[in-house]
Amino acid sequence: MTDSLEHSFKTLKQTIPLLLKHKIPAIPTNYALWYTYAENQNNALQEEVQRALDEGRPFSDIYTQELYRKYVADKEELNAWQLRQNVEAMVTELSQTVLDTQNNAEGFKASMETNLRHLDKVEKEGWSMNEVMKLVRNMVKEAQLIRSSTVDFATALKAAEEEISKLKAELQKSQKDAFYDALTGLYNRRYLDSEIAAINTEKPTSLIIVDVDYFKKVNDSYGHQMGDRVLKAIAKRLQEKCKPNATPFRFGGEEFAILMHNATLAEAIHQAENIRLALEKISVVDRRTNRRITGVTASFGVAELKPGMRHSDLLEVADRQLYQAKRLGRNRVMPMSNS
Repeated sequence: MTDSLEHSFKTLKQTIPLLLKHKIPAIPTNYALWYTYAENQNNALQEEVQRALDEGRPFSDIYTQELYRKYVADKEELNAWQLRQNVEAMVTELSQTVLDTQNNAEGFKASMETNLRHLDKVEKEGWSMNEVMKLVRNMVKEAQLIRSSTVDFATALKAAEEEISKLKAELQKSQKDAFYDALTGLYNRRYLDSEIAAINTEKPTSLIIVDVDYFKKVNDSYGHQMGDRVLKAIAKRLQEKCKPNATPFRFGGEEFAILMHNATLAEAIHQAENIRLALEKISVVDRRTNRRITGVTASFGVAELKPGMRHSDLLEVADRQLYQAKRLGRNRVMPMSNS
């Protein structure tokens, strides 16, 4: 007990400074996350936190929530907590089914014991064929009843398992939808806003905004389904080409964003140019018509958070540079002035 208290107190003394250092609110979930990190027993958590620290990634509210759900919250907390009412209803129903099955099984056991005693009398007392057949029919009937009861129980269990799987899928989807774009699987605008708000101003941070050129023509010429496939292909290419310290987001419509932690303007320009060239190689085929979309191009606005700029200014400056790229002919990278 003493060793356990000493360990807890030692971990506590390590946890509080971590929260203060990374400017993380000391709410229960955040405390639990960093307490787990300070214990140094969860290798996967240690690796992801260290990677985030190395990349200069801030621990935004949403990112911290993701880490907590991923590494700290157990299955009971994730599922039973949010699905309690549904599960309670199923448990009640299953409990009644178990009780009914148990009662039927006890009755079946008693009936079989009686029938077996009667079977002993068949030879001893010389029962007639009709009496024997009546006993057999009774035993068959009892067996059918218990079989029916067992089948009902198995059916109820199967239905409950299917319902639980469905609820888990719905829960995971709702959790994912809160932070992810449904079409592309990238982080969404809400997540981006959270990350920008948590930027660590002690390290350079840059933002790239990407807008697909003439995307309306793709939808008009090929249909929205092909347009969606193009957006998915672009998202996949962003994930492939982004450096470890660069995170892609679906900004909205045909716009994407890439937030680069611990990256200067020059590094962001280089990243944007690599992506621009990679997008030109995208090829998407319409299987219905065999028509192919190639040569996808995009315009890029690039900005770095400079001293004196507000966090929200980063987005405004990058957006302004994007429209400058559009005005100058598209398919180009337009950075902010580095002066």
